[in-house]
Amino acid sequence: MAQAMIEDGQDSGLWVCLQNCHLATSWMPSLEKIFDNLDAANTHDKFRLWLTSYPSAKFPVSLLQKGVKMTNEPPTGLQNNLLKSYISDPVKNPEFYEGCPEHESMFVRLLYGFNDSDFDISVQQLQMFINESDEPYEALSYLIGECNYGGRVTDDWDRRLIVTVLADYLNPRVVSKMNYSFSKAGTCYGLPENNDYTSYTTHIRELPQIHPPEVFGLHTNAGITRDLQNSNLLLTSVLKAYGETASGGGGETDKYMMILCADLLSRLPKPFDLELASVKYPVEYTESMNTVLVQEMSRFNKLLRVVTSSLINMQKAIKGLVAMSPALEAFASSLLLGRIPSNWAAVSYPSMKNLPNYVADLIARIDVLQKWFLEEKNTIPIDKLTFDYSILKTETSSVSPEDGAYLYGLFTDGARWDREQGRLAELFPKILQDVMPLIWIIPIRNTDYDPGKRYISPVYKTAERKGTLSTTGHSTNYVLPILLDTDVEISHWIKRSVALLCQLS
Repeated sequence: MAQAMIEDGQDSGLWVCLQNCHLATSWMPSLEKIFDNLDAANTHDKFRLWLTSYPSAKFPVSLLQKGVKMTNEPPTGLQNNLLKSYISDPVKNPEFYEGCPEHESMFVRLLYGFNDSDFDISVQQLQMFINESDEPYEALSYLIGECNYGGRVTDDWDRRLIVTVLADYLNPRVVSKMNYSFSKAGTCYGLPENNDYTSYTTHIRELPQIHPPEVFGLHTNAGITRDLQNSNLLLTSVLKAYGETASGGGGETDKYMMILCADLLSRLPKPFDLELASVKYPVEYTESMNTVLVQEMSRFNKLLRVVTSSLINMQKAIKGLVAMSPALEAFASSLLLGRIPSNWAAVSYPSMKNLPNYVADLIARIDVLQKWFLEEKNTIPIDKLTFDYSILKTETSSVSPEDGAYLYGLFTDGARWDREQGRLAELFPKILQDVMPLIWIIPIRNTDYDPGKRYISPVYKTAERKGTLSTTGHSTNYVLPILLDTDVEISHWIKRSVALLCQLS
């Protein structure tokens, strides 16, 4: 049908528009052939072919190169997004403004592809429930937070954030309190005095052009983190372009590479003896950590093999003993720029560190495994156990606890740990992270678990926080939750996106 429409338009000089081409990737090769056969001899001069698509790796490159490209991107900033919603959509009810800031907060904070359709259906549900119920807050919170927006979200912690942010916009105070403010950043981020269209648009235009992170529930330091990420992205792009053009090297570069490879090889520890480990730590029903230890040793052995072989091959290539392949050129470029080579990262644990810090971290991890010993007194089935947590006031300990284990080296992100009060506290200005003191992981029975009013903080492997969805339903970057004491509402820390990190960049 699409081909027939194109042929008809080609003969008659019509404009043809094919929408959502990214949903028909299997037909894209046929479209590319049709496009290649178009020429002035068989095509009406008024014929135009329009294609709409989301970014897709399978979209024909020739169409992108030969065609005129136009992009439709959402405006940046809270004010511009609010005006877009008010100008482009018909305003049907006074509650329209209430939903706009909520949608923009979701859009700015979470990159899940939220669009106008999510907002439109939420506004329709808001109008429907207001007409049929006096207090529809709980139902609306579920529909909007868990279904409309939460339906796009695969991470449980992000879904928790959505529901928490939504609570600022769906609550009785919005109706009962005059000049209700959606944010503690200022009264300007609230409802206007008059309930008419002109007052709303005037109020939106009076909003500041630059909004502090507090508007979205974040700490002031979040702005510094964002700027650092943007700067790192820019510098990484520049370094990548530099590496592609300047990694050919010469005599001095080859000499430096030989010294670097030799230094790294000399620092690498020997692989684990897996046969000995399997004998000493056999697989047993009551000793689940035995399996963990042997599997971790096996994974680190694989990583050590890749690291060692690539460094040796690099030395051989510099000496002319083997050909300098594209893979070795990319490897050399990564070493020169101080980045983790891609073939290492493919078999490694997640890490955002540079090359020197990564190697030091790798050696430290292997050292922990070498010193690992297991002493388990109880034989309670693992499916009947969970963990509780106690944050100690000491930084390190030379002895192990009778039950459980001590955990050290975690970093806070979005908050700090008040060592005097023993609870979460706001970050100091311009200090982005804090080091947690010793954490005692206490194994308890499932029936004894009680989080109370403590904040359930996710622990991530890296500051990136994102990964792929695993079979457990969590991101591969996620480790476990840890309970942290707090003297303020838990929702405050959820909006701050407080988490614990195993390592920094």
